Amino acid sequence: MRRYGSTPTFLAVATLTAVVGTLSTAAIPSAHAAEGMWVPQQLPEISGPLKTAGLKLTPKQLSDLTGDPLGAVVSLGGCTASFVSPQGLVTTNHHCAYGAIQLNSTAQKNLIKDGFNAATQAEELTAGPNARVFVLDRIDDVTPQVRQTIMAAPDALARSRARDTIEKRLVADCEAVPGYRCQFYSFAGGASYRLFRNIEIKDVRLVYAPPNSIGNYGGEVDNWMWPRHTGDFAFYRAYVGRDGKPAAYSPDNVPYKPRQWLKIADKPLAAGDFVMVAGYPGSTNRYALAGEFDNTADWTYPTVSRHNKAMVAMVDAEGKKTPDIAVKYASIVRSWENVLKNYDGQLEGFQRMGASGIKAKQEEAVLTWLRKRNKAGMPPALEAYETLRALQTQTVATRERDLVLGRFGSNGVLSAAVQLYRLSIERAKPDAEREPGFQQRDYAGIEGGLRQMERRYHPTMDRELMRYWLGQYVRLPKEQRLQAMDTWLKGSDDKAIAAVLKSLGATKLGNTDERLRWMNADRKAFETSKDPAIRYVVAMMPTLLRLEEARKSRAGDSMVARPIFLQAVAEYKKSRGEAVYPDANGSLRITFGNVTGYAKRDGSKQQPFTRLEEVAQKATGQEPFDAPQAQLDAIRAKRYGGLADPKLGTVPVNFLSDLDITGGNSGSPVLDAQGKLVGLAFDGNWESVSSNWVYDGTVNRMISLDQRYMRWIMQEVFPAPQLLQELGVPAKK
Repeated sequence: MRRYGSTPTFLAVATLTAVVGTLSTAAIPSAHAAEGMWVPQQLPEISGPLKTAGLKLTPKQLSDLTGDPLGAVVSLGGCTASFVSPQGLVTTNHHCAYGAIQLNSTAQKNLIKDGFNAATQAEELTAGPNARVFVLDRIDDVTPQVRQTIMAAPDALARSRARDTIEKRLVADCEAVPGYRCQFYSFAGGASYRLFRNIEIKDVRLVYAPPNSIGNYGGEVDNWMWPRHTGDFAFYRAYVGRDGKPAAYSPDNVPYKPRQWLKIADKPLAAGDFVMVAGYPGSTNRYALAGEFDNTADWTYPTVSRHNKAMVAMVDAEGKKTPDIAVKYASIVRSWENVLKNYDGQLEGFQRMGASGIKAKQEEAVLTWLRKRNKAGMPPALEAYETLRALQTQTVATRERDLVLGRFGSNGVLSAAVQLYRLSIERAKPDAEREPGFQQRDYAGIEGGLRQMERRYHPTMDRELMRYWLGQYVRLPKEQRLQAMDTWLKGSDDKAIAAVLKSLGATKLGNTDERLRWMNADRKAFETSKDPAIRYVVAMMPTLLRLEEARKSRAGDSMVARPIFLQAVAEYKKSRGEAVYPDANGSLRITFGNVTGYAKRDGSKQQPFTRLEEVAQKATGQEPFDAPQAQLDAIRAKRYGGLADPKLGTVPVNFLSDLDITGGNSGSPVLDAQGKLVGLAFDGNWESVSSNWVYDGTVNRMISLDQRYMRWIMQEVFPAPQLLQELGVPAKK
């Protein structure tokens, strides 16, 4: 959600105070029942549509967030996963475990290429110091106390600070008992707030990952495409101390014993069958203003995609010269590639469907409805709308600068320097007054990031990325340049850039021990340091803090105006019998529908399942279609291992359903009508990528890995009999 700024009137403030609780909800629209990322609190009202779609579980069972099956669903902090055994075994996507695979890889022992299979628990590898499994324990509605605190603040900046203060207090109280990590969520722009309490498992280990030629079969060529033939799965295991409580990695730790774990489906999945996903989708913008959409479509997506393409090419070129760079930047590059292809797909979708016109028409319909409801004066919702438009104008004014400055400061040594210096500033304050991200609760994560940087950093590549972003900075319009940055750079030509890069080459922050040493340094030590990376951040910090304060001020106005307007949108949609659910925000959501194909824009009908033989048909022997020879041999010999579908006559690989998901849902368990595991969600089709902004149920499809293909790989290609036994589905003879 973007942040904005201007001062709302007293009328708007008073109206927000009167807007109670959550965004209003309504029945699912008859046009397309699968639309909706529903919050757990909405389960009672969607129990009817769930039953109609085919769910066999009782509403009471499904509403128990710590029971079977939802109690087995966990967050990885960016992806979703699920427990699949009483010994803490966790399954998720290969691409969600990619960072852990990369962290454990070197040019000499490349687990990305070769895969990993721990024959025993003793051979399992740490997934990294910052790897986490979050097990949901409780959800509390904290709307009244949060809103009361915000509305008592005298101005925009004070409101933003008040929100931070109440969030930190609630989180601190929630985490008073060791072993829990609490997350504060805002819904519908601030119409409601909830606090999620999770058991935080800190010792996560990599158990199994197929070779990249299986787990990422098709690579970026097939990403977001259908038909698909990807074995996108991997396994972690969660570990705790011998007392059963969360603990940092230790050889003495034991597998976590979850209260719930999913069972593999014992009935073959078929077209038309009910399926459901519970997961943690990251963000959608279906309620954004038309102007916000246009800024994204016209500038943000094309610009970010262009920059990502340039950086991918840079790393590829350097990686060919230095294999260590290729391995260390593998997960970063994959993230850039995923984003750029997603953005390009959304842009194509926007143009195809005329999304800008759709958003404008939808917005005008709401505004017309509001004007008719109150012809005397300006209704509060219209006033809030005008405030949001003004704030958007302010944001657009410095969008180029904000992007360049953010990306420049996110590179290796500079990112570490910014974080470490800010940590020293915040540490001088009482813990409750520090900025979120720099409190005592965040220290373990900061240290973990500083440690694992050594596996994702190379000085040559780091400097080349800095060179790229400095080149972008000097091309900014004069009015967007920053005096502190210009003073540090001492020029706008290649010579000036080369000089600062040469200076930065002398930094010691590329060394892990040096970074860790600075974690405990005070502010004075930074401000007297001669390290060039630290000198940069010391020079820039006053400016960075000033820009941060301006963003907070805009956020303080947005948290008044946004929920007022979104409540009006919800009431309008409810009056038309349309679905009303909050935009995704990283919190737990439930979505459901059925296994089904679709028709592409060219009229070609797409079947809901892909088949094992199609993997071999795609194989070229070259990445990304470099299927392992063992796999091709098994396919040629029709070694189905008892996993062939009776209707298909072969093993299904991936399948389509009309579920509504987005990024963050990766790794989500796909459950059948009995709540058993039938697959793992890992992608959407090309036609669905624009659904984050404009939903089209006729072509929106989720792509999932079929659990039968996962088992087939583990049985016939990259054998893991010990895991199949643990899953309760030993290999058939």
